[in-house]
Amino acid sequence: MKVSIIGGGGLVGSCAAFALQCGGVVSQIDLIDLNADLCRGQTLDLLHGASLVADQRIRATGYEAIPESDLIMVTAGLRRKPDESRLDLINRNVELFLNILGQIKAAGVKKEAIVLVVSNPVDVLTYLATAQLGLPSRQVIGLGTQLDSARFRSLIAEALTLPATQVTATILGEHGDSMVPIWSAAQAGGMPLDKFPGWNANTADALFKRTKGSGAEVIKLKGGAGFAVGLSIRDVVHAVALDQKRILPVSSLVNGTYEMRDVCISVPTVVGRGGVEAQLEIELWAKEVSALQQSARVLRETIDQVLKKNPAAAKTPPKFEPAKAAAPTAQNRTVKVTMGSGGNGNGGSSRVTISGQSNGGRRG
Repeated sequence: MKVSIIGGGGLVGSCAAFALQCGGVVSQIDLIDLNADLCRGQTLDLLHGASLVADQRIRATGYEAIPESDLIMVTAGLRRKPDESRLDLINRNVELFLNILGQIKAAGVKKEAIVLVVSNPVDVLTYLATAQLGLPSRQVIGLGTQLDSARFRSLIAEALTLPATQVTATILGEHGDSMVPIWSAAQAGGMPLDKFPGWNANTADALFKRTKGSGAEVIKLKGGAGFAVGLSIRDVVHAVALDQKRILPVSSLVNGTYEMRDVCISVPTVVGRGGVEAQLEIELWAKEVSALQQSARVLRETIDQVLKKNPAAAKTPPKFEPAKAAAPTAQNRTVKVTMGSGGNGNGGSSRVTISGQSNGGRRG
């Protein structure tokens, strides 16, 4: 698989490239960046380690690489200015993102190419990419709450003094303030997390609060996230490249899942070579479904504000194309799965793991 990273000279893009290099799965990594010297420097640094990892082609290039790319990743984005409002930053990033989408379209995209949006606000920009690129909606994926879920698990494991790979926990909804922790499916060592010794509501609240603030915490300490987001990106890319059919909390256009429509938001998503293979409607606690639907409303309000401010973004409405089902007999509908807990937080029967990331071995 050939992967292009737009914004490859930056922290997130270069860390994604390094994670993909270490993974040794993709055959080609093309870095594209407005800062040509930085892009060449990152490429050179990666090439210096190539003999220690895998036989891959790594290049600093431009949009001329897009037509041959199997997966196009966008990590480019602007940082927040002092005293700048969240909406002002969003609008500035939207202007930059629309420019990037225009260059992608002008270069020409493979009919079967997958687009992975990493830039923030990721859910809003994923929606715009779905609207603007003319690809089937299943081929446009946002990183969504993939990184949030990884942070969540790591912090839970640290609190319980467990190996991080022993914890399964997922965050859905917006990659932002309205994100939703799915405690109903959280596990430690295969056991329900709420039954784990020493676990209580105060611990849960504190860990989720820290998870929500993790991005800001990292920015304050080192200027921005890189390593964890690179690994989170790698898992999505490998799921596509290897057609793994993994269930990941990524963002894509929903059309009825949990009664949400016309918004890109993270739900349990089967990811394979075709992109979004299915969106799973796992039975959750009622309060989790309600919070997820509220998260969708928050995102829809932001999208409406963005479209009002940036009329060019509203020229082409998104296609409401149902995700392909994981099973041949379930074409064009959301797949519903029932968890053993009965959806009310009580009961002790077995549960469904929806993060798909609890294994401790090398992935992809």
